Formats: sequence, C-alpha cells, structure tokens
Amino acid sequence: MNSDFPRILTLLRKERGISQKQVAAELNISQALLSHYEKGIRECGLDFVVKTADFYNVSCDYLLGRSPERTGVTLSVEDIPEADATGKENKLKGSILPTLNKKLITNSLNIIFDLLQKVNNNDLTKETSAYIMLCVYNVFRMLYNANPQNEDSLFTVNRGISGELSMSQMIKSQAQIKLILDAESKKEIKEETESLSISSASLEEEYPMFTTSLFNLIKNAESAIEE
Repeated sequence: MNSDFPRILTLLRKERGISQKQVAAELNISQALLSHYEKGIRECGLDFVVKTADFYNVSCDYLLGRSPERTGVTLSVEDIPEADATGKENKLKGSILPTLNKKLITNSLNIIFDLLQKVNNNDLTKETSAYIMLCVYNVFRMLYNANPQNEDSLFTVNRGISGELSMSQMIKSQAQIKLILDAESKKEIKEETESLSISSASLEEEYPMFTTSLFNLIKNAESAIEE
C-alpha cells in the first residue's frame, strides 16, 4: 500500500467529523486495526479499500492517491476551467485589491507561458511551472496554517518545515531556469532563446490584452523590492 493511503484515509474521516470507533463499526473492523491503517503500520486488503471507498463515496483511485479527483477522473487540459470562467470561484467579495492583483498575475502568466511555448524546451517549461506552483503552494500553506485547527492531513510535508523546504526547492528551480537559459552553457537551445527577443513595443503588439497587467505587475514587484 502506498504512503498516500493512510493520509487520505485519515483525512476523509476527519472531514466527516467522526471518530475511529464510529468508522470501525461501520466497516466491521476493530478500532485498533483502523488506527493501524491510518498510521500506515499495517496494510489492508482490497476488500477493505473497496468498502471504504463506498463508505466515503470516493473512488478507489482517489483513496489510494492515484487521482486527485474524488471521482477518480483524470483531468485533461480541456477539463481545467479558464481563469476568467464564470462561477462563484471567480467572484471575490470585499476589497478590490485581491481582484486587481489576481488579474495582474493571471494575465502576466498568459504571457509567460506563451513565451515558454516559443522556446519549446520541456525542461524550461517544467522548471518554470514548478517554480510558480511552489510559490502558490507556499502562500496557500501559510494561509492554511494560520488556523491551527486546520488538519495537517491534507498535506504530506510537515507543517513546521514546509515553508523552508518549498523555498529551497524554488531556489533550486530558479537556478535550473537560469542554467537552461544560459546560451553559453546550453548551446543547443541558443536558437530557441533567440525567439525571446522582447521589447515593450513587441509585447504591446503581441499581447495587447495582457501587456498593461504585466507592466503594472513589474512596477509593483520592483517597488516592493526597493522598499
């Protein structure tokens, strides 16, 4: 059994707000055995996996950590909603600042990933995506950790060291990005990086909808750096 199973098993129970004793009774096993399953001390059989998936109304793939979706569905590009899709997730109430900054970041990312397509280097795209994902993860984890009552079972990395580890990984990804883009040490992609000939005018011409956002993001970021 993989290491995700005990974590997800515990998370599902705590989300329901029920005790090990209650779940054990529903699944016809002892509380001690369920405790061993949740701690990863013992491995369960296939029958238990199926019964537990039915009990929590999730797929076996989700329970085993094979799919991030509870239904077991694997997302394709077409399944991921656009950032400006209508829906309650896109409606931010209160201060206008979060809405403004969200648009600046989202629009700027459109430019970044289009430039990555031009370079067409898988390693560069991978490291850049990892760097951005880690940044988002780190901020979300800090917000999540702000309430000590939030269950850590959502994560596999320890709360106390998650920030340091994610930041160190970001530094590593940043170094890899610089290395890949170094035309002197990576001669094989020199022609590809020539496609990154960028000026204010070329950005405005190629990305008329997004350039203002990028310019404002740069201004805000450099103001923060110079403080």
